[in-house]
Amino acid sequence: MLSSLALLAGLVCSSSALAGPAPAPADGKNALMKNALIADLMSRMTLDEKIGQLRLISIGEDMPQPQLLKEIAAGRVGGTFNSVRRQDNRPMQDAAVKQSRLKIPIFFAYDVVHGHRTIFPISLGLASSWDMETVEQSARISAIEASADSLDVTFAPMLDISRDPRWGRTSEGFGEDPYLVSLCARASVKGLQGTSPANADSVMAVIKHFALYGAVEGGRDYNTVDMSPIRMYQDYLPPYRAGIEAGAGGVMIALNSINGVPATSNRWLLRDLLRKDWGFKGITVSDHGAIDELPLHGVAKDGREAARLAIQAGVDMSMHDSAYLAYLPGLVKSGEVSMRDIDGAVREVLGAKYDMGLFQDPYRRIGAAEQDPPDVDAESRLHRAAARAAGRKSLVLLENRGKTLPLKKAGTVAVIGPLADAPVDIMGSWSAAGKSQQSVTLLQGMRDAAGDKARVVYARGANVTDDAGVVGYLNFMNWDKPEIVQDQRSPGDMIAEAVEAARSADVIVVAVGESRGMSHEASSRTSLSLPGSQETLLKALRTTGKPLVVVLMNGRPLDLNWAKENADALLETWYAGTEGGHAIADVLFGDYNPAGKLPISFPRSIGQIPTYYNHPRIGRPFVPGKPANYTSQYFEEPNGPLYPFGYGLSYTDFSVSGLTLSSRTLPRNGRIDASVTVKNTGQRDGETVVQLYLQDVAASVVRPVKELKDFRKIMLRAGEERVVHFTIDEEKLKFFNAALEYVVEPGDFNVQVGLDSEAVQEGSFTLR
Repeated sequence: MLSSLALLAGLVCSSSALAGPAPAPADGKNALMKNALIADLMSRMTLDEKIGQLRLISIGEDMPQPQLLKEIAAGRVGGTFNSVRRQDNRPMQDAAVKQSRLKIPIFFAYDVVHGHRTIFPISLGLASSWDMETVEQSARISAIEASADSLDVTFAPMLDISRDPRWGRTSEGFGEDPYLVSLCARASVKGLQGTSPANADSVMAVIKHFALYGAVEGGRDYNTVDMSPIRMYQDYLPPYRAGIEAGAGGVMIALNSINGVPATSNRWLLRDLLRKDWGFKGITVSDHGAIDELPLHGVAKDGREAARLAIQAGVDMSMHDSAYLAYLPGLVKSGEVSMRDIDGAVREVLGAKYDMGLFQDPYRRIGAAEQDPPDVDAESRLHRAAARAAGRKSLVLLENRGKTLPLKKAGTVAVIGPLADAPVDIMGSWSAAGKSQQSVTLLQGMRDAAGDKARVVYARGANVTDDAGVVGYLNFMNWDKPEIVQDQRSPGDMIAEAVEAARSADVIVVAVGESRGMSHEASSRTSLSLPGSQETLLKALRTTGKPLVVVLMNGRPLDLNWAKENADALLETWYAGTEGGHAIADVLFGDYNPAGKLPISFPRSIGQIPTYYNHPRIGRPFVPGKPANYTSQYFEEPNGPLYPFGYGLSYTDFSVSGLTLSSRTLPRNGRIDASVTVKNTGQRDGETVVQLYLQDVAASVVRPVKELKDFRKIMLRAGEERVVHFTIDEEKLKFFNAALEYVVEPGDFNVQVGLDSEAVQEGSFTLR
């Protein structure tokens, strides 16, 4: 029996294994084969080879490729990241499976967050579609493109709940709501992994950042998180668990501390919660250099102690490793770290490689050299139609006074602004292998859409910012080349040119917001205002008296008070991706009727942060229309968000009426049907999102004012009406109580159904 298992291990490790997916055995047989293979390999591995499997290394100045090839051949690397071409990864796999002693394949990883070569809207934009088919399809295409470039793993999706838009990484996530983000988590993991992460056109999803990274104090990246257990379990943990339940093969560990313990050394987080309570069986990966940073957190006196804390807490792989290689051998020999901890981590790494299909065929996604694409950036490798469709669905119409939009394809349109012709910025942060020369800017999209029917004139009008310090910081953050290239003309000359162009036009379309580096990792902001150069431009354009259409490009909610009051139309486009310019033009000219809804609340000012719709109830709430004294409110400005969660307009109008509950009593294990009539009362066909919110009137702990529990995205022809049904059962009423038990308590509940979190029809029922 043992010899046959050894033979099996030798066969599946062989570099001559047949290409393509092997027939999938039954689950029980597959588990037996997997366990046998891993047990055989581990019985033959030295301590140094085991530690080698725990190292995730990137080609770079610290590890140039010649040195990395030697490390791989010596069995001292388990995987690599940031190399995205077959011809670069093939030699590394050769070193692993042809030169190393045990011929264990390595895997290749990358941050494929919202597209690989075809860049889709940023995650916040995808969430604005409220369309899980779109979210899943974008992930599926991302996986197809990434795997075709020899990648096995992506560090995505990012599932951090974000309620402080000062945080730069707000752009990477799906917003503020646990329910919506959890749905996006499932759709993303399903899209990335397909029917199996072993498929040649799939990549393993490594969800991030576990845990609570979106709640960093002050919105300042890498900062601490201090949070009550109830809020943690109720609001912030569900999306991670949803991703794991969807089958994600890996978890990337957050850089922040949690209630005084860094996630990278947090045994409760990684062993008790993740593995024991949730039953996670996959691989855990530290964030970049996080183990080395434990002494800076003040929980380890040096790198040696940091390595011990991390491996004992449950960190399987060390990204950008130095600590595991340097210190684990000595820690094991001294008895400070047990072989059980080492073996447990190695077992997970080998198991992940098995699940990716790499033991069956190490070249599953690399292929043969003769199959390499002659041009990795070839136009034929892109999926433009899908990116354009996703882009259109991600746009949110915030204002449209006097039906300024859609524009007519006639006359003259002035396209103005520092982001109107910005091919890099329209892709957004973490744009993977996307190429700016292949992205469609707003200017190009408008010209393509107008054709010979309308004249499009252009002026830059302003730089993104005139702050030299900010420009220097953003260009320093970009590793390849400066992204912020300043127009050297004076601000006055640029505005004069823009005003002249505007006066010659029938309508102004001005693109303002943030460069993509402003909504990125390590790009936390102390202000949500548009940079001063852009505010000055907007005000100058307003003086022309021409209709002013403001197109926003940004990765977080911004302070839009001036634009709300002065723009004739306001369109939130986030960063819309490779086909962003075409998608935006489709909406501006009315070739597509916008239906996006905000997945995150927009505050009136930075002083209102955090602003989120499902905040806990309090004893002295502010109630509009009633005396404000001694209530929880700000007295300098109106209370509540500028634009609420779930908000978004259309070129047609919808009404919601007649909320009806099938019963006013919900029995245990029963269900209630809640229905409303939705009518398209306008002149155009269009889509909208009908949203169901619930409120627990009285519970054993403080509950939110309301919670999103379901929604329907529907298309209605002009004049058409439809009855939309929602099922309410006990599952929608559950919450975590003070003992962290997931329970449902009898009592009264309020039902709200509407087209955003504030404009709702109301009803009530009682759970007996």
